[in-house]
Amino acid sequence: MRKLTILLLATTLMTGAAQADALRDAALEAFRPLPSTIPAVKDNPVTPDKIALGKSLFFDPRLSASGVFSCYSCHNLATGGDDNMETSVGHGWQKGPRNAPTALNAVLNEAQFWDGRADDLKAQAKGPVQAGVEMANTPENVVVTLKSMPAYAEAFATAFPGEADPVTFDNMARAIEAFEATLITPAPFDAWLNGDDNALSTEARAGLQLFMDKGCSSCHSGVNIGGHGYYPFGLVEKPGADVLPVGDKGRFAVTETADDEYVFRAAPLRNIALTAPYFHSGKVWDLDVAVEIMAESQLGEALKPEETARLVAFLDSLTGTLPQITVPVLPPETGATPRPTQDIR
Repeated sequence: MRKLTILLLATTLMTGAAQADALRDAALEAFRPLPSTIPAVKDNPVTPDKIALGKSLFFDPRLSASGVFSCYSCHNLATGGDDNMETSVGHGWQKGPRNAPTALNAVLNEAQFWDGRADDLKAQAKGPVQAGVEMANTPENVVVTLKSMPAYAEAFATAFPGEADPVTFDNMARAIEAFEATLITPAPFDAWLNGDDNALSTEARAGLQLFMDKGCSSCHSGVNIGGHGYYPFGLVEKPGADVLPVGDKGRFAVTETADDEYVFRAAPLRNIALTAPYFHSGKVWDLDVAVEIMAESQLGEALKPEETARLVAFLDSLTGTLPQITVPVLPPETGATPRPTQDIR
């Protein structure tokens, strides 16, 4: 009897290990763990000096016309890399049209913004600085501002050696991109993909299996569990106008192609548990509800409560360790620094 019990236990353990390996093998066909080093970015070698400069610029509100708003205003690195608002507040306390995506792991996205209108973080960094509802500044004024502070002039010269005029709007964007490339958040899911069987709970593994079986991974895959590819929101059934506002036609504004109406880039799902509210409209605050809306609109399925719970358990496993960021001491202004606009009402 004792030998039989030991044999049955060994068989159970072997079966469980085989199932875990099979699930991991299937997952590795759809997903990839985060890189262990800072990702390289196209046409912009990432260096410590560039990272340090980009960090200061990311936190500096003087890149905005009012002197009030910085990149950090909408991408709070202490609360998931976004601002946890329906839509962001910018210049003159205007509300922007879309929910702010997280800056965490954004370097791994195929393109930036909900409609993919920026190819990379260099292009993305320039957009909010110039947008009238965000920072409402001009490239020319940004350069004058940065050149007026000797510490910034020195930091640009160090970060971009050999350039006759290193303080440029383009270099500002390159430095911010270099800093954002460091905002990588390794999660339990990465540990599990790399072979740690104990990194995921039983419920999270069941949620992962559901995520793949139901087809969620056909759009949300790769290293960022999304962030690439463009898909109609409402592939099977369009959600209501409260979630999918009729006035925002998504990628159509970029391509002016009828097929791109209400098409959006697949959202990256890393740290999704930290980044409510959800969707480009920012109308849904509960992750369980967001999962159920996606199942209905994209898959045509009504989830059972236990299925929703398992999927959310998997999504929770994508919450990573946030990088330790200390707030930088910014260069002091001088008499030549442009004064902020007073029109911020």
